This record gives sequence, structure tokens and C-alpha cells, in this order.
Amino acid sequence: MITHPMESGFRLNNVGQPIPRHIVQSFTCTYGGKEVFRAKLHPSVSTNPYFVFYVVATQSADLIFTWTDDRGGVATHTGHLTVSD
Repeated sequence: MITHPMESGFRLNNVGQPIPRHIVQSFTCTYGGKEVFRAKLHPSVSTNPYFVFYVVATQSADLIFTWTDDRGGVATHTGHLTVSD
């Protein structure tokens, strides 16, 4: 799950002022240095979007999850996947 407000820019705050747009624009996952999943997001995606995808693990390697928002913010999370013999 990506923790992000995903403000579309269409909502108003409690005094009637527009809440500025702030959305995640892209999400990628790499496994062993190769991209295995990519998603392009739009304002209609819900707050804290949840993704499910599958990867065939053939070797122990890092999974690196990266998301970028429309204000230039970039967040990453790395998890190590261990494949046993």
C-alpha cells in the first residue's frame, strides 16, 4: 500500500477553497535491477492505493518499490527476497 493523500484538486476545504492537487503519478517495482511492474496513476485513484502483482522469483535479489508524485516527491522502499534451493 502507498500512503499518500491523492488529492485530485477538485475538492474544497471547509472554507470553500480548492485543495491543491497532489497525486502519485507513477509506481514502479524492480527485481534484481529489472523493472517487473509499472503503473501510471491518475486523479481518480483512491487515497492510499493498494496494488497486487506477481513476480516469478528465480534468484535472491532486492525488490525496489518507487513512487513519484506530481510535486517531484520520490519515495522508495527496498525489500530483499530470498530464494532457497
